[in-house]
Amino acid sequence: MTAPSSSPPLYITMHKHDNVAIVANDGGLPAGTVFASGLKLIDKVPQGHKVALLDLPAGTPVRRYNVVIGRTTRDVPAGSWVHERLLEMPAARSLEGLPIATAKLPAMPPLEGYTFEGYRNADGSVGSRNILAITQTVQCVAGVTAFAVQRIKAELLPRFPHVDDVVALEHGYGCGVAIDAPGATIPIRTLRNISLNPNFGGEVMLVSLGCEKLQPRRLMPPGTIALVDENSVADVGVNADARLDVVCLQDEAHVGFMSMVESIMRQAEEHLERLNARRRETVPASELVVGVQCGGSDAFSGVTANPAVGFCTDLLVRAGATVMFSEVTEVRDGIDQLTARAATPEVAAAMIREMAWYDAYLQKGHADRSANTTPGNKMGGLSNIVEKAMGSIVKSGSAPISGVLAPGEKVRKKGLIFAATPASDFICGTLQLAAGINLHVFTTGRGTPYGLAQVPVIKVATRSDLARRWHDLMDVNAGRIADGSASIEEVGWELFRLMLEVASGTKKTWAEHWKLHNALVLFNPGPVT
Repeated sequence: MTAPSSSPPLYITMHKHDNVAIVANDGGLPAGTVFASGLKLIDKVPQGHKVALLDLPAGTPVRRYNVVIGRTTRDVPAGSWVHERLLEMPAARSLEGLPIATAKLPAMPPLEGYTFEGYRNADGSVGSRNILAITQTVQCVAGVTAFAVQRIKAELLPRFPHVDDVVALEHGYGCGVAIDAPGATIPIRTLRNISLNPNFGGEVMLVSLGCEKLQPRRLMPPGTIALVDENSVADVGVNADARLDVVCLQDEAHVGFMSMVESIMRQAEEHLERLNARRRETVPASELVVGVQCGGSDAFSGVTANPAVGFCTDLLVRAGATVMFSEVTEVRDGIDQLTARAATPEVAAAMIREMAWYDAYLQKGHADRSANTTPGNKMGGLSNIVEKAMGSIVKSGSAPISGVLAPGEKVRKKGLIFAATPASDFICGTLQLAAGINLHVFTTGRGTPYGLAQVPVIKVATRSDLARRWHDLMDVNAGRIADGSASIEEVGWELFRLMLEVASGTKKTWAEHWKLHNALVLFNPGPVT
């Protein structure tokens, strides 16, 4: 991988005060291995796992990233394998007494002159793709819509060469739920805002069953298609009564299955005509709205891929773009770092509000933040959520945090935004779509074929071995940072330039090439009836 088995024994430390390091060599290293520093392994240590750099008596704070990720439960001699069973995880940082907008961040010089070819929308947003999206008000219509979409792609789409795709926005919501419960706000506004994603060109088409709780006019209130917040709307000059197109399957005009399908196709053709008339135009890089996320993380995520994404995040912010980082449970243990970087006390208060809401949500389910880490995370060397969080936060770079979104809300600011979401890959991706991303960046160490039908997904491998084995799934190999063949800055610039190419449609990601699409999963904290 990052250090082939024939290479000298190597370990990586993240800070001069760390008392553990991770083994870099492919396949790990056997007991008895001696490093150039003179440290000798007592145990066999798997690749990416931690080794004690000095003797750690029981109760010693274990530091990685210069952060205490746990305390030893017994004496751990230097050269030992330090794994989760030897660590007592620290309690979560209190949400009281946090540093509020205190970080002295250096001014970032503007990054000018970078552009991409995008689709300008009537509301001012810019799409990286030109897609017809068919929204569904309820899961009941999914089969009919999917059948219709297959026919649209086969029979209609070839006639509209400037339309990239037709996608059905299938989900599991819409009925059998407490639609008036406070928690219902989140899935409803999520689906509404996904329907208005910049990549869909403002064309809103709904397929409804007819008897569902989530009625079309509840999803898209009359007179407007631009949501300001969960309780109010604002007229932006686009009349929903004129633009909202609903095919209701229970309509008496439909006699038989094919009548429903043909009705969907007939309406889709009108939208395809309008979308096909659109053309790409040169727009500044400031029109990028990028979601960053990680999944299948390992100990290298915070060493290679996520720092490279963080460097790229700073480039995007300097260019005037919008970047969203998310995953509440994966940044919760660094809340003090985040509130310190808040642009204003109000932004810090909003972050604290979202963290407190999620703490209560987990407590209600008799769970805590430790439920986040997966078996794969641990196999990849991450002992607990504290260690995972430190590696996850670096995706956000070093810019001030200029705004906070609650789940399902639409972004309305430029700069670095914290979009509060669960860490679940599918739910996080769905909520970032609702927030308005036109490009998605996904880092992985263990490997995942994750993709979205609605926006391009650029996948970044943390390890060279993963990039080699999954050569036709990973778009960028950040593992080169660990083996010394590329710097964080070089990979960050490579990713930035790739984003402009992908956003322009001149390059497809591997997920696009293979048409790998994960399902939309709406976050529904409300009751199911």
